[in-house]
Amino acid sequence: MTDQQQSDETTDADTNPGGNRSIELEIEVPGTPEEVWRAIATGPGISSWYVPHEVEERAGGAATASFGPEPEMQIAGRVAAWEPPRRIVFDGKVDDNIDGESDGEADADVPDAGLAFEWLVEAKDGGTCIVRLVNSGFGAGSEHDEWYDAMTEGWKLFLYNLKLHLEHFSGRTATAMLPMATWADSTTNAWETLTGALGIPAEPTVGQRLEVGAEGTPPLAGTVTRVTPTYLALLVDEPAPGTAFLAAEHQGDQAQVSIWAYLYGPEGAAAVERDEPRWRDWLSRRAVG
Repeated sequence: MTDQQQSDETTDADTNPGGNRSIELEIEVPGTPEEVWRAIATGPGISSWYVPHEVEERAGGAATASFGPEPEMQIAGRVAAWEPPRRIVFDGKVDDNIDGESDGEADADVPDAGLAFEWLVEAKDGGTCIVRLVNSGFGAGSEHDEWYDAMTEGWKLFLYNLKLHLEHFSGRTATAMLPMATWADSTTNAWETLTGALGIPAEPTVGQRLEVGAEGTPPLAGTVTRVTPTYLALLVDEPAPGTAFLAAEHQGDQAQVSIWAYLYGPEGAAAVERDEPRWRDWLSRRAVG
């Protein structure tokens, strides 16, 4: 983790007496509690920095996350607690019997809820807020370690994108482009293959403008805002204003390679519709077999 990441995010692996673990992260972001609430608790807000969401804005309401175009990638859940603009909890329990007259809270610790995601917003002086995430429900055994570690690193990336969203595009809605592929290679080798094929320097620097692409790919260009050994963040200006992350993540003995972008306005929506299939095709064809 870079020094910048350490200043942005903190993490704590908590294990309760029942053997479950939680990921606990926090980040300071610009904005009022109401502006931050829109970003973390509404469908358009969450879709602008994480994955496409539909959220029924009430306690007990339905919440659906879309991690890809396939039916099995549509993850149904619910709003287990709704306390604007301070606290919201999402979990995996779907209860058709909860009506809209709830007092603002439902039980987030039900046995069949699986993972739960509690978001807390605390206003600070100077026009910023602390956003705290408690992602609970992980098993404590070693067989759960890889999933737990991967989720922790993934949340750090998305929390950083939340910060970029609130810094540069607060109140606006992005269309997410989420192409990814699994490559039969180590994370390090996959990252070197990806960056080499796209013409990315071996050691890009924060503030450097990059034009990312290869034969057969759509245009993608912007300014580097963060560099780590396995992912790169951009503030995008082409094909539309937005943010983007190029990453190689550990997945068993393979690597999951992704080129995710969040593009704003009608221009961004049109670019996603046009470009996402081309990026998916390019990643699939580049897969190391």
